[in-house]
Amino acid sequence: MSLHVVFEPGKCQGYANCLIEAPEVWDFDEDANSAVLLQADPPDVLRGKAEAAARCCPAKAITLEERAG
Repeated sequence: MSLHVVFEPGKCQGYANCLIEAPEVWDFDEDANSAVLLQADPPDVLRGKAEAAARCCPAKAITLEERAG
């Protein structure tokens, strides 16, 4: 199973917690005051960081899905 990150930019409130937790997966657009998803399908080595980013998003703009393959 592989991890897939789902980001809902309309929910993002610009806290940037995701970027702090997983800078390999996220960036931040300061002009839009919103996170930018860099890797929707991060490698297994980044699974823990991607999970932490989803957990610490106060706006609940990040969800994770398990995908076969």
